[in-house]
Amino acid sequence: MRFQRLAALLAFLLTFLTPCFAHHMAVVVDKDNNVGNVTSVHLSRIFRSEVKKWPDGKAIVLVLHKDSAGETETLQRLIKMSPGELKALIAAHKDTIQMVDSDADVLKIVQSTPGAIGLVDVRSVDNTINVVRVDGKLPMESGYLPH
Repeated sequence: MRFQRLAALLAFLLTFLTPCFAHHMAVVVDKDNNVGNVTSVHLSRIFRSEVKKWPDGKAIVLVLHKDSAGETETLQRLIKMSPGELKALIAAHKDTIQMVDSDADVLKIVQSTPGAIGLVDVRSVDNTINVVRVDGKLPMESGYLPH
């Protein structure tokens, strides 16, 4: 009986104290992009297509997933738009937004396109791109992007 209670307590603690990685996204840019930190307000303006150039003058190219629940949720919270408004924004900016199928595709395009920026699951991050700090924080730190 005591063993069962201890096992139940351990299972409870592991379930609720283990971080959830379901929707932890990382903002990524190409290796030559020197932007290491952005504010969440500036990032929101980038994803709303209000800011179209990086400080070095390169055009910003957004690389987004065609269908990613985690990315959609993150974008909706970051740019404060409903799903319909987000779809309309993407449709209105087809010249500066590339839609892809997977994190691998996001990484491939971001790494090979100067000025590109995208969102990927933190587990997909590799050394071919740079991860951008948001409000001074890295992915998985409390306060990094609304997730």
